[in-house]
Amino acid sequence: MKKIGLSLGLIFLFILGSLAQDLISVADLSKELKNPDYVIVSGEIETEYAKVHITGAVNVSYKAFFKPGDVEGLLVSNDEIAKILGNAGISEKKTIIVYDEGSMKYSGRLYFILKYMGAPNVKVLDGGLEAWKAGRKPVTKNPSNVAKTTFIGKPNAALIASMADVKAAKGKADVVLVDSREAGEFKGMENKSTGHLPGAVNWDHTTLIDAKHMLKPKAEIEKMLAEKGITKDKTIILYCSTGVRASKEYLVLTSVLGYTKVKIYDNGYNEWKAAGNEVVK
Repeated sequence: MKKIGLSLGLIFLFILGSLAQDLISVADLSKELKNPDYVIVSGEIETEYAKVHITGAVNVSYKAFFKPGDVEGLLVSNDEIAKILGNAGISEKKTIIVYDEGSMKYSGRLYFILKYMGAPNVKVLDGGLEAWKAGRKPVTKNPSNVAKTTFIGKPNAALIASMADVKAAKGKADVVLVDSREAGEFKGMENKSTGHLPGAVNWDHTTLIDAKHMLKPKAEIEKMLAEKGITKDKTIILYCSTGVRASKEYLVLTSVLGYTKVKIYDNGYNEWKAAGNEVVK
């Protein structure tokens, strides 16, 4: 009887672990299209949403959260974030499903912003719109008419690292600074990049997705991270140029892999470079 009880307990823990992952499949989301407690959100820019989107989805472009100014990608204020979400009919009381075209960059960005703002139930569609269309699920060009609401946020400042935090972490063995950009950018060879922040390791976000736009197996990602020294016992500070690609890796680390000490240097490379700090190749 003890062995049976132990086995059932392990199964229960496994189920809980699976449910804790904030990814949702095409099959599971398709069952909830008419669920009033769900809101589906496209994180793509407005022109892409207008071409085709999941039936019933609203649109909040990842760029909607960019603060106007010379440094691209800085996050708008908490009040502005809440207003943008509420105007799109997104309430923290709903189960919020975010998706993009399949890169997981833009859905990852919305995921991070929503988690930062305290939304308890947020999931990302694995495979995005490409997987949805491959599964022959309903799409449309017609915008969704959703009533405005009030998003009540509880921002968690602990999820965001400042420039000062990054500088203070230099040389600390228990902190890993991770550049989420493509390898060419990290090396200062493309996309107007002149290099990376001193001490950073490169975890190219494009290596996380397979040819079908699905997240690669957990074991494969864990092996990748172990080789780079990005381990659970350390504090991980992610960055990219605007926080978008870093947010994708935040999702993977915290939700899929169970890392508990993860922050994003949200202003990232763009702020760092604009401030005249050292950049290396």
